[in-house]
Amino acid sequence: MTKSMTAFARTQQSLEEGELIWEVRSVNHRYLELYFKMPDDFRVCEPAFREILQQRLNRGKIECYLRFNTTRQQAESIMVNLQQASALIHACHEINDLLHQPSEVDALEILKWPGVVQESKMDMKPVLQAAEAGLKTALDELSANRRREGERLREMILQRCKSVQQLVNQTREKLPEIHSRYQQRLRERLDEIKIEVNSDRLEQELVHLAQKMDVDEELDRLDSHLQEVSDILNRDEAIGRRLDFLMQELNREANTLGSKSADISSTNASVELKVLIEQMREQVQNIE
Repeated sequence: MTKSMTAFARTQQSLEEGELIWEVRSVNHRYLELYFKMPDDFRVCEPAFREILQQRLNRGKIECYLRFNTTRQQAESIMVNLQQASALIHACHEINDLLHQPSEVDALEILKWPGVVQESKMDMKPVLQAAEAGLKTALDELSANRRREGERLREMILQRCKSVQQLVNQTREKLPEIHSRYQQRLRERLDEIKIEVNSDRLEQELVHLAQKMDVDEELDRLDSHLQEVSDILNRDEAIGRRLDFLMQELNREANTLGSKSADISSTNASVELKVLIEQMREQVQNIE
């Protein structure tokens, strides 16, 4: 199935500890490039997150953003080391006894002392497990979006392949007429300038010119490449690079067709071919 490299997914999970939000963006890239932005508490899971994405994706620049909004109760909870605070207050009283002008013990200053206030340690294990599950869910949504977009790209490419095939067929049908018309113009030109030419020599030159103008091989290769594009689009694997190579080959044959052209109709066909191929090439850049 054809997959696009451009997609977006977002998941949101509500836990007792807080709210987890994953946002995953995917854009085209030659290789698989993963980027994570998340709170430090989740960095321990980054290798596992990377492995999950590597198992499901082949190409693209993937940007993963994780936000964790703790509940208000969790955010406002403060734990005081009462033993440390009592020892500190006792020390302050002893020092005051030695001073001529003792000062009152400031509670805020006590709280600022290292070790008095302890952060409430949240059990992160269930949160990390939920984050991994949330990433998988987001990845499911991302993959579905990539498949839907890929199917649209596939249909557009097939439509343009059909147009290219029609131009190839029309050009092939016109070749005998083009050769005949070119030979007739050449004979008329020779008659106009009234130059006597050896008929055998003239026939040899006409045959030589016909060979130089012959584009049957290019048209056959265009047929072959178009069939290969159609076959590749039906494969269930990463096909973007193969298609990109075929677009280069199609463009090469279209250029050769234009360089051998001796008639305005074949020249126009070459130009139209290159326009269609360039449109396909732009679409192929987004295919995995």
